[in-house]
Amino acid sequence: MLHGHRVALRADLENLRGKVALISGGGSGHEPAHAGYIGKGMLTGVVAGPVFTSPAVGSILAAIRAVRKAGAVGTLLIVKNYTGDRLNFGLALEQARAEGASVEMVVIGDDCAFTKQKKAGRRGLCGTVLIHKVAGALSEAGCGLSAIARKVTAVAHSMGTLGVSLTPCSVPGSRPTFQLADDELELGLGIHGEAGVRRMKITSADQVVKIMLDHMTSHSNASRVRLKSGASVVLMVNNLGGLSYLELSVVAGSAVRCLESRGIHIARVFVGSFMTALEMAGVSLTLLLVDDELLTLIDSDTTAVAWSQPAKVHVSGQKRVRESVAPKEEEKEESFPFRAPATPYMRAVLEKVCNTLLNLQEELNDLDRAAGDGDCGSTHARAARAIQEWVDSKPLPLYPSQLLSALAKLLLEKMGGSSGALYGLFLTAAAQPLRTDDELATWSAAVDAGIDAMMRYGGAAPGDRTMEAEAAAESTKHMEAAAGRASYIGSSRLNRPDPGAVAAAAILRAVMEGLQGSPLNRSSFRMAT
Repeated sequence: MLHGHRVALRADLENLRGKVALISGGGSGHEPAHAGYIGKGMLTGVVAGPVFTSPAVGSILAAIRAVRKAGAVGTLLIVKNYTGDRLNFGLALEQARAEGASVEMVVIGDDCAFTKQKKAGRRGLCGTVLIHKVAGALSEAGCGLSAIARKVTAVAHSMGTLGVSLTPCSVPGSRPTFQLADDELELGLGIHGEAGVRRMKITSADQVVKIMLDHMTSHSNASRVRLKSGASVVLMVNNLGGLSYLELSVVAGSAVRCLESRGIHIARVFVGSFMTALEMAGVSLTLLLVDDELLTLIDSDTTAVAWSQPAKVHVSGQKRVRESVAPKEEEKEESFPFRAPATPYMRAVLEKVCNTLLNLQEELNDLDRAAGDGDCGSTHARAARAIQEWVDSKPLPLYPSQLLSALAKLLLEKMGGSSGALYGLFLTAAAQPLRTDDELATWSAAVDAGIDAMMRYGGAAPGDRTMEAEAAAESTKHMEAAAGRASYIGSSRLNRPDPGAVAAAAILRAVMEGLQGSPLNRSSFRMAT
């Protein structure tokens, strides 16, 4: 830090001697910009103003003096295109030149939001970070001040950025900069919470990305990125502050697919928080047209902590999906020479179980909110819908072992969560004894095998307040949780039955009711059970 000023500098200024210094900055609230880009191979220093406010001229001038004293042969000011920044950095430049310093300034405007040219020009957005990277690489290579200024100016003209957001942002202590309905998003907004150019209804990530790229590349847009099929680009997917990394990655995937479908070659992808707008729940896309020379500059090493280091390989053309290993063929029916199949009764039982779980969805979710994450009912309902779809789409396996194995695979794939794993374990283990015969004693052994597998891998035992059945389900509200997520919750808060136990009891009751409603003889009753 430069004493008395809002200036951060490279700690190793002694390594600057004989090279061009790079100074950027602006209002705070865009973290990690700009201080996160200080380091070898990027910025020499930054000057920070208050939140969304241009820095003071005196601090900018102090930064220029500091790098000049350290032996820099010149200073390049990299400024986002906002009136206050242009004025204050420009005034500091003139004062520094009056003192004999060699200083130049480039003003970056990469905003693609406005289809008609405005007198104020395009706003400076996340693309400015790519300029920091290119300029830093040129400085490390020993390029002169004028050469760096010319190169980054040309790069800036081959770049565009567009933002979209689900929410505004709020300067600390103030109200939101604008209002959005719950089902709306704002297209083309700025990084200070300025309203955008279009308000639209929330839709899928794929559709939002398509709208953004259409806008950025439209021939009717004077600030467009001049993108043609076959062009090579760097894509930057920037979190404006309030998105999860999951949401950001969903957008990144949509952008890659959309660009590749248009014949665009994606050389690099950067995904992360590069230039934010406080807590704004939004994202911006930056496209930069590149050639091999420019890629080399972008790939060059830097010690800046906020710059992610991607794999230095092209994204397009890489194999991103591989074929999975095919499963073994299911055993043929002649492998089960015992008794007659009971498919009609199996179907009736499955239908009864599915309807029961769907009707219990909200009740189970409500029970789960006290001890877990509130999705037990949704998880079981997801399983029920998957089973219904499976039952309606193909004939059921004819024999019990086949049926239980198929159900296990279905639940492991479609149900998810610990419940899916537990049911999958139970059914997989229970299917094994039934491969030899379907006598009553074998069914008993199958159930025991399933329960043993659940206890062995799930770590639960009777009395642990987890998946138990019927009367035991009600008694779980008096138990101390010893397994599962509820074990992390204080017992004083667990005064309702365990949702997994309630679900298991409901399934067993549905099986019984499904069988009672079928005209079964004793032998087929055993098989269907």
